[in-house]
Amino acid sequence: MASSEQTQAEPLPKIDERYACFPLRVFRSKIHRWGIKSLTDIPRNRKIIEYSGERINRKETKRRADSSALHYLFTLDNYWTIDGTVGGSGAQYINHSCEPNVRAVIFKGHILYYSARDIRKGEELLIDYHFDPDVEKVICMCGAKACRGTINLKKEKKR
Repeated sequence: MASSEQTQAEPLPKIDERYACFPLRVFRSKIHRWGIKSLTDIPRNRKIIEYSGERINRKETKRRADSSALHYLFTLDNYWTIDGTVGGSGAQYINHSCEPNVRAVIFKGHILYYSARDIRKGEELLIDYHFDPDVEKVICMCGAKACRGTINLKKEKKR
């Protein structure tokens, strides 16, 4: 994992307002590196921002995932992934939580983030990453009461 210290060469992340439906701001998060805060109240079930970036195939996804300690890859479908590191809207800085206030909707090849509940002004936007239970485990730092301890989903027990 990359250091949480900002270096001289690291630019301050920004929100691309072309993709945002509400005023949002990047800030230093207690969960991990950067986070996104809402600058206004957001009602439930409203589109907040589109997760944008470079569309890459599975082979390139694996190459990038294996070559970088810090990446922003969101699986779109069985073939495509969106790499938020390249041309990202800022949505890639929304951190994981086991008690999220944001949900992802994939619609016609786009990844849209919607409010899962009413979100208060100044509140950090949080989404459940739903990492596969069969990939390398990633420790969760969300601090939620119902935290499952890992960003990965738990394996369902067979009956």
